[in-house]
Amino acid sequence: MTFALPGVLAAGAVGAAVAFSAWWWVPAVPMVLLVALAVRDVSQRKHSVLRNYPVLGHFRFALEALRPELQQYFIERNFDGRPFDRDIRSIVYERAKGTDAEEPFGTERDLYRAGAEYLVPSMAPRPVAETPPRVRVGGPDCGRPYDMALLNVSAMSFGSLSAQAVTALNTGALRGGFAHDTGEGGLSEHHLGPGGDLVWEIGTGYFGCRTPDGRFDERQFAEKAAHEQVKCLSLKLSQGAKPGIGGVLPGAKVNAEIAAVRGVPEGVTVVSPPYHTAFSTPRGLVRFLARMRELADGKPVGFKLCVGSRREFLAVCKAMLDEGTTPDFVIVDGAEGGTGAAPLEFADQVGLPLTEGLVTVHNSLVGTGLRDRVRIGVSGKVATGSDLVKRLAQGADYANAARPMMFALGCIQAQRCHTNTCPVGVATQDPRRAAALDVADKAARVQRYQEATVKSALQIMAAMGVDEPRQLHPGLVLHRVDPHTVRSGAELYEWLSAGQLLDGAPRTWAEDWTAADPDRFAG
Repeated sequence: MTFALPGVLAAGAVGAAVAFSAWWWVPAVPMVLLVALAVRDVSQRKHSVLRNYPVLGHFRFALEALRPELQQYFIERNFDGRPFDRDIRSIVYERAKGTDAEEPFGTERDLYRAGAEYLVPSMAPRPVAETPPRVRVGGPDCGRPYDMALLNVSAMSFGSLSAQAVTALNTGALRGGFAHDTGEGGLSEHHLGPGGDLVWEIGTGYFGCRTPDGRFDERQFAEKAAHEQVKCLSLKLSQGAKPGIGGVLPGAKVNAEIAAVRGVPEGVTVVSPPYHTAFSTPRGLVRFLARMRELADGKPVGFKLCVGSRREFLAVCKAMLDEGTTPDFVIVDGAEGGTGAAPLEFADQVGLPLTEGLVTVHNSLVGTGLRDRVRIGVSGKVATGSDLVKRLAQGADYANAARPMMFALGCIQAQRCHTNTCPVGVATQDPRRAAALDVADKAARVQRYQEATVKSALQIMAAMGVDEPRQLHPGLVLHRVDPHTVRSGAELYEWLSAGQLLDGAPRTWAEDWTAADPDRFAG
């Protein structure tokens, strides 16, 4: 045994040497790869950072990619995130889950900053309404009016949202008794399957009711408008986040199902123009809306827009007066509204915010004596009960919500809607990602969120001494204009009386009223 040990050691040494000779290159692999990467970085011409800082420069791009998540989870405060801050997202999540959306210790917001708003409570609060009120949509020319909820699902198309997300939204609408706007992407089986009430939106592409060359097809429109679930028809002129822009759907995304829903060829890029081909003047718009209502057998018909020129909207009002007919509703979309994708300049700079747009439309209809015939809906960051109350006080009859409904579905504001990589399966057509969204669970969340938000609005109204929405008025919303001055909405904005424009427009409206031409759009 004393002679065996050296032999064993010798054999082990030989084995180790053989192993080392076979695997000596393994530790060198990372170094070789780093050298290769450095050579590539120095030789490439696209990124100056990588040419000056080979290898290390890649950390810059990694941190840039992680910036939104780092900002949202570790840096931003509860009340200063964008587009929706953490407080608002938390309210929606908690209400969707059915848990208490309450906070201890008081507000974190600076109530003395310029721009702060306050709702006016009463010394004599009222009992909270047990049954949420509904809004009758349907003017004198409407044969089949619809009773709209105070809060509904705003326009989001199948194609932008996954099939599971659309199905969950409509199922929630069915259970909660509120309306679901289809968006301009057509009327799909995912909208119709659950059985919830629908507002069918028609855009410039006339998807679902278009001829082969992209024009409006009356026969297809009448056939689909006859669906029992289609309660209202909405003509989209523009949307808040990108007014005046058409759309391009790449052919790679036009699969068989989307092609069938939209009425376009499979695999072919589809272009939606920024304008309608069915009309070109305010008068033409009013006549086209009347024709839509006729084809829809008297169902309510209206249009949606992001307001720009007051003069142009007054021209539409003049056309209504001349033609003796009105739409049944107008949906005002604020520039703060959302979208799957838009040029930054349009999202940031083009179109009026919701307050100014709503005040313009409400005043125009009041001043022309048409307000009692036309209901006004609003959309654009209406997420909470207080948001809803403010808009009702400013002249709206009801509201629609899009991104808050997405939050109820589980959206985490990853802002990847345009990449088809939504991490929670809401805004994607990737089957694997969409499959993560459980329809039954998310439908219940949508229902609970809408119900709790309307209940919150009714509680706030009761605290303000108001029994019903029509008792709200601009004087009940206060605005801090500087650190020492507070003004009510009644003071900050000019409010016209019924028919005032017809009796003699005030000086501040006279120029626009005189120049408004029902036979041409001109800002």
